[in-house]
Amino acid sequence: MSPNQPASPSVAFPGNPRHPAPEDLVVYAMQLFSTEESAAIDNHLERCTECCAELARIHSDLALAAATVELQTPSPESRQRFLQQVAREKKIVPIARPQTPPEAEHPPIASFGRSASILSIDDHQPRRRGLAVFATTGWVAAAALVFAVIFQYKDRENLRNQLITQGGQIQRLDADAASAHQLMDALTDPRAVRVTLTTKPQPKPQATAGITYNPDRGTLIFLASNLDPLQAYKTYELWVIPADGTAPIPAGTFHPDDQGNASVIMPDLPKGVTAKTFGVTIEPDGGSQTPTPPIIMAGS
Repeated sequence: MSPNQPASPSVAFPGNPRHPAPEDLVVYAMQLFSTEESAAIDNHLERCTECCAELARIHSDLALAAATVELQTPSPESRQRFLQQVAREKKIVPIARPQTPPEAEHPPIASFGRSASILSIDDHQPRRRGLAVFATTGWVAAAALVFAVIFQYKDRENLRNQLITQGGQIQRLDADAASAHQLMDALTDPRAVRVTLTTKPQPKPQATAGITYNPDRGTLIFLASNLDPLQAYKTYELWVIPADGTAPIPAGTFHPDDQGNASVIMPDLPKGVTAKTFGVTIEPDGGSQTPTPPIIMAGS
């Protein structure tokens, strides 16, 4: 079938027999026709490039109309009343139309005055202008509402995702700030004792370590340098040896880096333990619950 042949006879189009009426294309673009009516227009569009081009322009006009609407979320009651009104309007079909003059029996596709949009109707056709406005106005408003709701929903989802991301960042910053504040308090607390640990004199640079310990708070910071490397299955372990003679308390394991530096920062220690001395031993990887002699570094 060529573009000049009429549409499927199973469903008659209002207007002329060659093309669907303009308002029918608008309703079709809104996907509000019945299955039978849509099938008839589908069949026509497969063979009519002129109507396909007109349908593309209608889609552009509907999108442009939707973009000019202020984004507001309707209430559930307003939405229900709107859908009921659309259902009633869709059933209104003109009963009779003026007879087409013989010389215009097969005119080209109905013009929307294509120098403008579908909202501009030919003023030289007063009756058809009234029908077209009645048929198109409701569907353009519906398109505008649909696009407005979709755009607002997407904006709210994007805002919600941004708030979730920012909330996580704020929580991480709060945690980092709390840790930094706790570390600064431990280093500057005037009640903290400071101890230096050393090894026996050796030909190479002597390993040294410093401890800042607050027994009231149970806070400890250990920094060491010039430590010897260990086998992969061994580790250094730091001990707090209480002054009351109770068992040594493990204060954390550590491995030196390539320069022999190591640290133990704020291990989990009980509060109120006065330390007699501090020691470092070499233990199996994973640490021990009791020190394994010898104590290679000590200080009090």
